[in-house]
Amino acid sequence: MEPTSLELCAGAGGQALGLEQAGFSHAALVELDPHCCATLRLNRPQWDVRETDLNHFDATGFRGVDLVAGGVPCPPFSKAGKQLGADDERNLFPAAIRVVDEVRPKAVMFENVRGLMDAVFSDYRTYIAGQVAKMGYETYWRLLNASDFGVPQLRPRVFFVAIKKEVAGHFEWPEERKEPLSVGDCLHDLMAENGWLGAAAWRDKANEIAPTLVGGSKKHGGPDLGPTRAKRAWAELSVDGHGVSDHPPARDFVGMPKLTVRMTARLQGFPDDWQFSGRKTAAYRQVGNALPPPVAKNLAGQILKAISAPRIVRMIRSIGL
Repeated sequence: MEPTSLELCAGAGGQALGLEQAGFSHAALVELDPHCCATLRLNRPQWDVRETDLNHFDATGFRGVDLVAGGVPCPPFSKAGKQLGADDERNLFPAAIRVVDEVRPKAVMFENVRGLMDAVFSDYRTYIAGQVAKMGYETYWRLLNASDFGVPQLRPRVFFVAIKKEVAGHFEWPEERKEPLSVGDCLHDLMAENGWLGAAAWRDKANEIAPTLVGGSKKHGGPDLGPTRAKRAWAELSVDGHGVSDHPPARDFVGMPKLTVRMTARLQGFPDDWQFSGRKTAAYRQVGNALPPPVAKNLAGQILKAISAPRIVRMIRSIGL
């Protein structure tokens, strides 16, 4: 029987796509943003997308789903914000924990920004883990970097994993490492799409992986690659971070090119056939907030191994091996 997942705060589907690639079938995906919901339906019409506030979502009908996963909103813990944590009205960890209680899955997988690992949130991490542990889970925290999984970007993210105690001994964090491409090697074909004569020279200059893609906040004025420090980092890769372009550079373009939404999506690990609904600002915001699918695939694959281990052992015993 195919393992199932319930996806919370699904966004544009980065984590959901990774779970699918790992072997999970989605029972439902919960997301409030209409552009994100449109993106999910555009790419996977068969998915059951619930366009609703997680605080008002009743998950009791999904009891028995194997995995509850989600990218719980990061602003309460982000260094780019005020780091209000539990006092931030956007904090959805209580709602996510309620869903875990209603569903009682075999495993839980939540993702957030690196700031959640700061000392100031130590008590809150203990609180989250404690609430879930009371339900019969072993809990784990770890910081993973997307570049370790072949994503050409510095993108550290915190993961909270909880596994039912009876199978928790089978869980191991992903250890396999894949060397990422440089920005130049990753994006050269897209930069050269319109015949830009400077594409090869640009590729040689853009010879490192990308800084973390930012600029996904709704409070942000428009689609650019982040604050001044981020723009300087992009400039060192010969990328103009002051906006996102509608098109790749023209044949006779001179200067530092801007990235397109498709380019930023590739830097996040999305396949090129994954489409984003909405205009440029809305589309880039979805990319900027996404979890790279390769990271989700690798971690979800380890979770699937853990929760499947007892069944595999029973199968082996049944055939006398």
